[in-house]
Amino acid sequence: MRVGTFVLAAQFPGQGHSEALHRAVRSAEVAEEAGLDSVWLAEHHFVPYGTCPSAITLAALLLGRTRRIRVGTAVSVLPTAHPVALGEQAALLHIASGGRFTLGVGRGGPWVDLEVFAAGLEAYERDFPESLDVLLRWLRGDRVGADGPRHRFREVAVVPRPDELIDGAPAPETVLACTSPRSVRLAAEHGLPMLLGMHCGDDDKAEMTALWRREALAAGHTPDTVARIAAGHVSAGVAQLADHTPDAVETLVKAMPGWLKRGLDAHVTVDGRRRSMRDPVAYTELLCRLHPVGTPRLAADRLAATAERTGIRRFALLVEGSGQLAATEENVRRLGAEVLPLLV
Repeated sequence: MRVGTFVLAAQFPGQGHSEALHRAVRSAEVAEEAGLDSVWLAEHHFVPYGTCPSAITLAALLLGRTRRIRVGTAVSVLPTAHPVALGEQAALLHIASGGRFTLGVGRGGPWVDLEVFAAGLEAYERDFPESLDVLLRWLRGDRVGADGPRHRFREVAVVPRPDELIDGAPAPETVLACTSPRSVRLAAEHGLPMLLGMHCGDDDKAEMTALWRREALAAGHTPDTVARIAAGHVSAGVAQLADHTPDAVETLVKAMPGWLKRGLDAHVTVDGRRRSMRDPVAYTELLCRLHPVGTPRLAADRLAATAERTGIRRFALLVEGSGQLAATEENVRRLGAEVLPLLV
């Protein structure tokens, strides 16, 4: 199994932006020291739910500060970015890091971000497949042009070419965040592994991986190719370790609801539509039931159960649920020292 951390740079009540970002950076550095596989960076705008507005920028910093660990975006929000600009940045990090960068992309939400960045609601509701197509052609080709409703430009050269990485993968690993059958089908059609959210349980994730496999085969991918791509699926979750499970649960139930309420309430839709947000206490309790929250033995068993039920053997785990720097660092170190050895 490949176990990594999922970093939101969450701003807990009473904290400033710099404190949240410092904790995010330190948790990534400690993840490498602890022997974890990867660090996945979230991206948000204008809300304390996450204080990192550019996952790919933070990824560049962390790739420069580390030597072994894989660094990915979870996700770069494609509707508010030009696919060519994002593709150029991804290729640059792919080559400069020796192939340690993963580009995770997603559709985001109907937030005010679309207004601020002049993308428009169409970028979210209609044009995501077109933008994804341009991005993937950029990462896989040598010259790219576009003549679609949203993107229209003459053919230009791809510089730098991702496939010029010496002794490395021909392009940055790319994963697609999937929250609906529509996005699952899009990932399957393009031959992309999925990133599945921490709000989903094992049964939901199993249904999505099964749908992805059917759609990938229907799109003409061979069974061997489907199996190879499926090995890259990622399951997001929460990890909090303690000597006794009730103590781990208590840590999250005390800290996370305040952050979740403030962070989720701050989301503003671009068109005024009403969005129902989760009850923060009930959501925290749900996450504790679904994910590796408890003793190291329980955490390993839950990860193994998810792998058995879904076929996913790659994890991105939120480790900053305590909201505190020292506790987050200890949580990451225990994940590496006490949980990884129990996984086979």
